[in-house]
Amino acid sequence: MYSIELEISAPTAMWARPDTGDSPVSYAAPTYAAAKGILESILWLQSVNVAPVRVEICRPLVFQNYTTNYGGPLRKSKSINKGAGYQLLVTVLTDVCYRIYADLYPQNHGQFSNKALAQLQRSTNSTHAYKDMFNRRLKRGQCFSMPCMGWKEFVPDYVGVLREENGPCADINLELPSMLHQTFSKGLHSEYSPTYRQNVKIVKGVLNYVE
Repeated sequence: MYSIELEISAPTAMWARPDTGDSPVSYAAPTYAAAKGILESILWLQSVNVAPVRVEICRPLVFQNYTTNYGGPLRKSKSINKGAGYQLLVTVLTDVCYRIYADLYPQNHGQFSNKALAQLQRSTNSTHAYKDMFNRRLKRGQCFSMPCMGWKEFVPDYVGVLREENGPCADINLELPSMLHQTFSKGLHSEYSPTYRQNVKIVKGVLNYVE
């Protein structure tokens, strides 16, 4: 078993709760899918499955109102015809910091590209190779794509190795009746099929994705 971890912080984050409707409120921590996306933004390989196991909330929770203009396809047809935007009111988190931990598993389904097959032929242990590459890229500040804090416009101010001065906030204890877990169960190789976890607990600033 091989594992990886990183620390990420940002001025703003938005982990939207589907149960909060058209004025969404952020979860206190990233969902499993969001955590997976952050890790894979550093390094993504077809041959390895990155499975987040837990996240630590390293700063007090501060919620703040945020307003933006939405111009996407979910607007009313009248607004689309007029070229008008929709003013979206949301509740985001500010001044956030997380530590994300994940286990690595060989990917055993899907059709691999020629590049992925070449990578497999160069290594007898794809998960060990991924861990080494991930850690090198993390220390150098390299990434496969720009990490984001839920929404693309919310970019981090730090992504890197764990810093000694940070740790989980022991006074954060929450319980969520339901939390979005994953939107696409097999990533690129699956259809839209959201799954949820019930009675999710954050204990002393720690959220476990796998019970």
